[in-house]
Amino acid sequence: MDWLDRMNRAMDYLEANLTNEMDYNEAAKTALCSTYHFQRMFSFITGVPLSEYIRRRRLTLAAFELQNTNSRVIDVALLYGYESPEAFSRAFHKLHGVTPMAARNKGAALKAFPRMSFHISIKGDSEMNYRMEEKDAFTVFGLELQTNVIDGQCYKDIPAFWAACERDGRCAALAQAAQKRPDELLDAGVTYDHNPNGGMKYMIGCIKHGDAYTDSYTVLHIPKQTWAVFSVVWQAEDVTNLHKTWERIYAEWFPTADYEHADCDFDMELYYGDRDSQYGVEIWIPVVRK
Repeated sequence: MDWLDRMNRAMDYLEANLTNEMDYNEAAKTALCSTYHFQRMFSFITGVPLSEYIRRRRLTLAAFELQNTNSRVIDVALLYGYESPEAFSRAFHKLHGVTPMAARNKGAALKAFPRMSFHISIKGDSEMNYRMEEKDAFTVFGLELQTNVIDGQCYKDIPAFWAACERDGRCAALAQAAQKRPDELLDAGVTYDHNPNGGMKYMIGCIKHGDAYTDSYTVLHIPKQTWAVFSVVWQAEDVTNLHKTWERIYAEWFPTADYEHADCDFDMELYYGDRDSQYGVEIWIPVVRK
């Protein structure tokens, strides 16, 4: 319950400052966690980046202001953090589908995004199998994709990226560069370069050993780190359980654990086995003690 109270106090802070300059550090301090952890937790649990949630709330309140007062558009724009009426109009139209002036018309169809709050939900889910592991620095190289977490877009883009790379031979070429046997799995899926607006990069990767050829690939140097490692019950051609495990880590494990996400911008899936037999998946999250 302490975690719920802290998160809801952070939401109180966000709501109270929608017409002020927003300080993510202050919101995180209210939740008693690092800014990086707060943003990651918020994004995974709600499916919306923190910056996008704030944008939607501000534009929701701006629509109410335009409908219910005689305030000028420029004044409403400045009130909700836009430096010009043009920037405000573009953002307003993108969200609501109408211009700020048209929003004053009776019968104008607008969108309202309500304030979020956090509540406990008791479910019948199975236990989560995990272990803590110290791992020395290592290097991963591979194929890069730009995607984002907004409304779960990454869950669509990443499987499609894997399928495309398998079809056109990029996965096979990567395996050869890593000096793998044809029947071996690639080693990893890595997410990195997360930004406050929800963007991130994803890599289909191999861990570098020996003189593996990396020149034509993106290369990531992952530092020595403590990791929380979660075993996933993997079903071939079905990523539902994998996605569910990612969501449970943030919605169920972190709120009750003595750890928070480390300020290390790499989350990983590691794959074990080969293509012709049963294989396993583990999710690796960099963590530090609270």
